[in-house]
Amino acid sequence: MSDLKSVRVIAFPGAPNLPTFAAIEQGYFAEEGIQVELALTPSSVAQAERTAAGEFDIVFTAFDNVVAYEEGQGATATGVNPDYVVLAGATQLELAIVTAPDVKTYEDLKSRSIALDALTTGFAFVLFEMMAKNGLKREDVTFAAVGATPQRWQSVKSGEHAATLTIEPFTSIAKRSGYNVLDVSSNYFESYQGGAIATRRSYSAENPQMVAAFMRAYLKGLAWTLDEKNSGPAAELLQAKMPDIQPSAVPSIMASLLSPRSGLTPGSKILPDGMKTVLELRSRYGKGSKALTDISKYLDLSFFEAVVADK
Repeated sequence: MSDLKSVRVIAFPGAPNLPTFAAIEQGYFAEEGIQVELALTPSSVAQAERTAAGEFDIVFTAFDNVVAYEEGQGATATGVNPDYVVLAGATQLELAIVTAPDVKTYEDLKSRSIALDALTTGFAFVLFEMMAKNGLKREDVTFAAVGATPQRWQSVKSGEHAATLTIEPFTSIAKRSGYNVLDVSSNYFESYQGGAIATRRSYSAENPQMVAAFMRAYLKGLAWTLDEKNSGPAAELLQAKMPDIQPSAVPSIMASLLSPRSGLTPGSKILPDGMKTVLELRSRYGKGSKALTDISKYLDLSFFEAVVADK
């Protein structure tokens, strides 16, 4: 019988989960006395609802989701509070607008439908801003809440929707399947805090040693992933965990994932400027157009800082 203590983790499907896969496979979590139970969420709404219900301890989510629920602007039913707080950074995410083969310009999107995770999340706001900068109004298109990237990509592939936002590996999968990448978010935002490692405030208060143990192991997994000498095994691990990836697409996916411009953040540090970008977009497009400026209210970096200091 295992003496490992369970930590329940929920994340979105995608290549940014590679450090977690690595920490599991390399035994870093086990060395810390914990066993990670990783679940993949079908949507940000499901993630928030299940976290609020106490089903998960550590959450890999968009920084904007943390902000949204702290500000009472979450996409779930009123009263659902996942109690999110950010422990560390994870990614500077590059979002791609993937479109049907016949959609080659923003103008081609007029009167077409676009699949989103939810209609009031930060990634939707990124899309709104990209559209605005290219002369496309929100009323020019229709939006549908479809869920996480795999579901959104499938909805475009099936012809149900004309476009969606993707992350790797789905961007490369779409390109190799004959779909267009109309634009990428990194063309517009110098810094954007995409993913973050979060927890429930109540969980960290009650289980500080578990949170610290998780952070120590995750950072080892991240360091292993970013180490050039592990590039081959890392690519093999990603493909093993995400078998839908075509072997020919792996190099481009890994290049994007390992680039601090479009993927994992070295050392899992937060991106203050990227967080401010998230707040600016939510201030512009969120409910009530409330001005948000203080990133510190969404953060508890004490565990991260303690772990880094002990190295």
